[in-house]
Amino acid sequence: MSTETASAAEQVAVPPPAGWEEARSRVYAVGLAAALPAVSRPLADADGHTLAEPLATRTDLPAFPTSSVDGWAVRGGGPWRIVGRVLAGGNPPPLAEDGTTVEIATGAMVPEGVTAIVRVEESTRTADGRVAGTPRPSPEWRRPGEEAYAGEELLPAGTPVDPAVIGLAASCGHDALRVRRPPRAALLVFGDELLTSGPPADGRVRDALGPAVPAWLRRYGCQVRPADVVGPVADTLPAHVAALRAALATADLVCTTGGTMRGPVDHLHPALEALGADYVVNTVAVRPGFPMLLARLTGPDGRARFIAGLPGNPQSAIVALVSLVAPLLAGLRGRPMPALPHATLVEPVPGRGDHTHLALVRLDGAAGTAQPVRHVGSAMLRGLAGADGFAVIRPGTTGESGARVPVVPLPLLPGERA
Repeated sequence: MSTETASAAEQVAVPPPAGWEEARSRVYAVGLAAALPAVSRPLADADGHTLAEPLATRTDLPAFPTSSVDGWAVRGGGPWRIVGRVLAGGNPPPLAEDGTTVEIATGAMVPEGVTAIVRVEESTRTADGRVAGTPRPSPEWRRPGEEAYAGEELLPAGTPVDPAVIGLAASCGHDALRVRRPPRAALLVFGDELLTSGPPADGRVRDALGPAVPAWLRRYGCQVRPADVVGPVADTLPAHVAALRAALATADLVCTTGGTMRGPVDHLHPALEALGADYVVNTVAVRPGFPMLLARLTGPDGRARFIAGLPGNPQSAIVALVSLVAPLLAGLRGRPMPALPHATLVEPVPGRGDHTHLALVRLDGAAGTAQPVRHVGSAMLRGLAGADGFAVIRPGTTGESGARVPVVPLPLLPGERA
């Protein structure tokens, strides 16, 4: 066998890259199949989790008729003789006689027999101490079931739990919720050429992803502790395998930066083989970010763990996050596949042939437009710092000015708005 033939035989066969939309769907499906187990959490501890089952009310909302105003709950025609007072939290007796009234507070239970409520500011007192006034035509109280009926489903499984959901659950009579916890993530930074402090110099560059990727992961709802960020990991296969094993012991998802190609010091692929991982996606036909990957292996507890290989170029790494990590995390949390909004390009964006082009843009939500930004090389971060997301230019097309295109938004912290 010739030297050339032997060299070719020793090369690892790499399958063609997955299409960007196909890869996105594939990783969401495997994430959903491996969705984190449902647990019960007290309401005070449920923020940031995801509903594992629909939220239904345990009672009518409101559960009983409640006054909408401060005033007088009356029966029959007036003027009315005062026979008592009803405050919020009380269970009043019926109002039994026509011509009688009880003073009532906002939120108090309306007694049986009441025919109207007169607002306090629209009432007067007669010389003999009775109450006079004209009730408004519409009832001044909330009827049972006005907001929801007992057993009615208010929110579907997969809904993110935030303070509004917690408040709604409490009003429905729940003390705890069945939820899926936020995924735990770790980051391994590969590359002996990286500096962790100071300016780049002497052939070494500053690691920009070690500080940034954990913050992106938190915006996607992951738990990432400082101890979960490790690196730079030495450029040897044993060091890569050991670092991955240690991270997988506690993390649902391990992200790595660099080493996704098959160069002389790229050890990620051999490390995955040594760990017995299988590829969900191995390269994606997208620019920038082509050599991204997602692999899966089974942990000692029988649950799937995932390794997301992010390219070493900083912008390419973020493309991998929005392309593979975001849909995976949605599946793991039992949430719907992230839908992509659309925007109108105000300037043309070139296509990338057979690859999807993710082009950094700044969005104008009021106008519904996307403005391409500058400084968008795969190794650059200046453009990313001023962008809101990526315009999706599909394979074989170009993004002409005025074209309506999908946009992958960059993740926001809870409460932030684009």
